[in-house]
Amino acid sequence: MSHRPASYPLPAPSYQHVYVHVPFCARRCTYCDFAIAVRSEVPVDEYLEALGRELRMSPPFGPLETLYLGGGTPSRLGGEGIARLLAMFSPDIPEVTMEANPEDVTPQAVHEWVAAGVNRLSLGVQSFADAVLHWMHRTHDSRAVYDAVRAARDGGLTNISLDLIFALPDDMRRDFAADLDAIIALAPEHVSLYGLTVEPRTPLDRQIARGQTRPAGDARWEEEYLLAHEKLTGAGYRFYEVSNASLPGRESRHNSAYWKQVPYLGLGPSSHSFDGRARWWNEAAYRAWVDRLLKGDSPVAGREELTDSDTSLERLYLRLRTSDGLSVMMLPEPARQSAAQWVRQGWARQEGSGEEARIVLNPTGWLRLDELVASV
Repeated sequence: MSHRPASYPLPAPSYQHVYVHVPFCARRCTYCDFAIAVRSEVPVDEYLEALGRELRMSPPFGPLETLYLGGGTPSRLGGEGIARLLAMFSPDIPEVTMEANPEDVTPQAVHEWVAAGVNRLSLGVQSFADAVLHWMHRTHDSRAVYDAVRAARDGGLTNISLDLIFALPDDMRRDFAADLDAIIALAPEHVSLYGLTVEPRTPLDRQIARGQTRPAGDARWEEEYLLAHEKLTGAGYRFYEVSNASLPGRESRHNSAYWKQVPYLGLGPSSHSFDGRARWWNEAAYRAWVDRLLKGDSPVAGREELTDSDTSLERLYLRLRTSDGLSVMMLPEPARQSAAQWVRQGWARQEGSGEEARIVLNPTGWLRLDELVASV
């Protein structure tokens, strides 16, 4: 039986999706504002001890449909560390995703991950240009990407996702089309595409403040995003969400749960949880998270109750992020007028009619998602 501190909400009927944050990185990337812990030596035992304590005081869950190990860099736990982590959960989870940096993906590591239960690998590729990777402060070069994909395939991983960043600063002179061609040539089952954003207090933010670089303009952001759609859809991928494309049947089940507002549980520093009525989050700093747990305290740092209005707005935003779109019947009357305007502008299309009608954004509409949602 789980023992829940008072700061946890009552559990949802069932948590079938769990995210575990593994914060460790060898160094911080230029653009990163995530909750990470830069360590030359990873405190695997300490981390797993704290995680086990959090798990024992967490709301009950299961049987799990998905388990996602994100970061940070989960692969820095090593094969044995990942095995010990996954042993805390029931076996035979349909989708177990682990994020990894390419340089960590060796034949031995893949063998240990697969034996432990990992069946989906998400690689932080970001670019195939070594000069770009150096500027990003990544710890791998382009060759490491090819070696990693080969090792993963040879080791039995048949569900691989590759991350790619677009809209880099102008002075990088990055050939984005070449990066897309390289991704397609590797034939991953899934591609995640992220536009570079300038987050406060990151190395990139300081570079821009000093005038050392400048962010890409809106025109190139749109040009590269639409180019990605053109090339990836031409290669057989389908964008099932604004930032994610997959081959048929290879969509991320874990991430899809977020967009459907399904309850999920987050473990580890900075992780968020959602029970359908409220959202709560853990201490972001690794040391604070560990110290709370080792003292027997809850790691929860904050919580918010969602109003009906909050839930409706989130539903509108999250559903419009996806290729399923949103039922017109879910929109209040003023919003239906806005949606009709989106269709006339070529940013969306209406599928079906009557009570079955749905509004689905086009790629040009996805580029304006925040603006469109704010208008309803």
